[in-house]
Amino acid sequence: MARFLDTRKCAAELSDLIRDSDTDLILISPYLQLSKDFRQLLAYRDDKGKNTTLIFRVPKLTSDDIDYFRVLRRVTLRCNEDLHAKCYANDEKMIITSMNLYEFSMDHNKEMGVFVDKNDPADARLFQDAFKEAQYITYTSRPYEYRPVTNAVPSAANGKTPKAAKKNIGYCIRTGLEIPFNVVKPLSPEAYKKWNEFGNPDYPEKYCHFSGDLSKGETSVNKPILKKHWKKAQETHGF
Repeated sequence: MARFLDTRKCAAELSDLIRDSDTDLILISPYLQLSKDFRQLLAYRDDKGKNTTLIFRVPKLTSDDIDYFRVLRRVTLRCNEDLHAKCYANDEKMIITSMNLYEFSMDHNKEMGVFVDKNDPADARLFQDAFKEAQYITYTSRPYEYRPVTNAVPSAANGKTPKAAKKNIGYCIRTGLEIPFNVVKPLSPEAYKKWNEFGNPDYPEKYCHFSGDLSKGETSVNKPILKKHWKKAQETHGF
C-alpha cells in the first residue's frame, strides 16, 4: 500500500532509489540543483553502467553543472517548459512528491510525497497509470542541447590552418570542451578522473581531440583523433 513521506523521508527514499535501482531510472523535477551527495549518486549509477533520464523545466545550467553532466555517459538530460510534476521512478518503485531535485528544497522546504511499489497488489494500478504518464512526459520532452563545440577543421575548399591549431587548442574526447592539444592527454582533468577509475585506453569516446567533431565512438585514449583528421593533425602539430 502506498506510503506517506515527509521531507526527510522523501530525500532518504529518493537517495535509495537512485543508488539501488538496477533498471533505467526516470527523474522528473522542474528545478535542478544537485547537492554533492546526489551528484555522487548519479556518478555511481553512471559507473555501474545504469541509464538515467533527467527531465527538468528551466534549460539553464551553470558551467559547473554542464561540466559535471557532460562527463556522465549514461545520464540523458531532457527539457520540458510546461513541466510542473515531480516524480522519480524505476520499473518497480516510484516517488510522487512536491520536492524538486533542488538542494535548497531538501534542506529548507516542507515537502510531502507518496511512495508507490508496483509489487504491492494495492499499488499496481496506481503505479501503472503514473508510470505511463512519466513515460509520456519523457517522450514529449526535448533533448537538452549542450553548448556546441566549434568545428575548427578547415574545408578542402579553403585549406586554411585551423583556428584551434593556431592556439594549440584541442578538445576533450569525452566532453568536447576545449583543452590544450596533447595526444597523450586528450581528456579534461575532470573527465580523466572518471576515465582513470577503469583506465581502459580503448574505451569508446564522443569527440575528436583535434577537431571537436562527434566521433560516434571512433575515438579513445589510444586513438584520440579521427582517422580522417590524423594527417592534418600531424602536419599542424608536428608529431
